[in-house]
Amino acid sequence: MILINGKPEQTLSCLDRGLQYGDGLFETIALRNGKLQNWSLHWQRLTIGCERLYLPFPEEEKILDDIGQVTSGVESAVVKILYTRGVGGRGYAFSEVTPTRIIMQFPLPKYPDTNSNEGVNLYLCKTRLAHQPLLAGLKHLNRLENVLARNEWDDTKYAEGLLCCTKGSVIEGTMSNIFMVKNKMLYTPELSQCGVRGVTRTRIIQLAEENKMKVVEDNLSLDDLWQADEIFICNSIIRIWPVKNIADFNFSTSPNLNPVTRQLQHLIN
Repeated sequence: MILINGKPEQTLSCLDRGLQYGDGLFETIALRNGKLQNWSLHWQRLTIGCERLYLPFPEEEKILDDIGQVTSGVESAVVKILYTRGVGGRGYAFSEVTPTRIIMQFPLPKYPDTNSNEGVNLYLCKTRLAHQPLLAGLKHLNRLENVLARNEWDDTKYAEGLLCCTKGSVIEGTMSNIFMVKNKMLYTPELSQCGVRGVTRTRIIQLAEENKMKVVEDNLSLDDLWQADEIFICNSIIRIWPVKNIADFNFSTSPNLNPVTRQLQHLIN
């Protein structure tokens, strides 16, 4: 089911700035056991994005009402929110227009249990993320870098691709954030220049700190990853997957050798 501005609809004006310029934001939320996961963090990121892009703030009550409609009678699903500046004329300059809100519901994908239990392989993408601090952290609609990166491989042995920025720092996966563990400390790339500040990334940092784990957000290189004791990726749909291989570099994902990853998997479920 799809709602556009609260009404069942599947067509959008070709003049909508979300289509014309990617002028908008989106959120991808897991519904499990009939409950939205981490709604407050998704809402916080959406409102931060609106402030950064000078978009009028949406009404939370309307968004939640739309979500309730598209998920009525559904126990598990992927809920996607698209929020654009709305229909406008030609040119990049925006005037006061009415934003468009789109709420969609999809089946929650079924990934192999081995992804969570045994770990996954990552492809090392050639595409590089450009620095743009004004957009860094946001889940905005301009995702062409991720599209290009994801289409670099079609080998099913790779579950995800790893992205670096134009200066060579590790940033994220094409659809996920990344963490490494070294000496029982958690490290994750700092995202002040590019990348998406994922909701599950934020939740993992919260859980780690609540459980007396030290978390460092810093510039990380591929060499840093090669020295890691553990590596895992995360997002709202997959939650946490251990990484057993990046390109040709292998990591063990035995439960006995990945205690931090396994602990966080238990805490986030």
